[in-house]
Amino acid sequence: MIIYPAIDIKDNKCVRLCKGVYEDTTVYFENPLDAAKKWQADGTKYLHLVDLDGARYKQPYCKDIILAIAKETGLFIEIGGGIRTYETAKEYLQNGISRVIFGTSAVTAPQEIEKTALEFSGKVAVGIDAKDGYAAIDGWIDTSKISALELAKKAEAMGADTIIYTDIATDGMLSGPNLKTMEQMKNHVSIDVIASGGVSCMDDLIHLKEIGVDGAIVGKAIYTGNVDLKQAILQI
Repeated sequence: MIIYPAIDIKDNKCVRLCKGVYEDTTVYFENPLDAAKKWQADGTKYLHLVDLDGARYKQPYCKDIILAIAKETGLFIEIGGGIRTYETAKEYLQNGISRVIFGTSAVTAPQEIEKTALEFSGKVAVGIDAKDGYAAIDGWIDTSKISALELAKKAEAMGADTIIYTDIATDGMLSGPNLKTMEQMKNHVSIDVIASGGVSCMDDLIHLKEIGVDGAIVGKAIYTGNVDLKQAILQI
């Protein structure tokens, strides 16, 4: 199981939110590149980046910072937030980003995902952020009428190679992931599933590995010190 340290970017700073609430923000690094270099020094080869302003305003907002992180670290970087079109995805993938994450477009414009997956096979993920079992859209502000599990099947059919599944109720809460829904998602599709939201300690990572998910995104827990990233990479 791959561990992905998370760097959420808002107002050009590295922050964490609670349950996706934009007003409930904690700044951990004034410069997100400093966060990237810290996690790289701790041994990661992977980063999960989110352009929070991009998700909210429906277009890339922190692109220059994101591309700078890719260039200066050389790490495998997946990016989500504000990726609604093939053109946006293409620009990222041609400039050092390893995988793009479509979110809202999986509900509103699946053809954009299909086109991207056709050209960039193996580099397209769909982020499914669930609120009471239904897919949230537009930076978690609205909730669609499609269930998370149904959307996962559709994403697989679109050509996505990875699902990044977040239970919004656990995100940023250090309360532990929703293992039941993660396992349901893993058993529902044949593509990779990365778990996101709620990881609070090493035991959470061990339990996620036991249910068979392919990756786990760790955010607040590594910023607070609840999870030692070096130790987690060695043990998981």
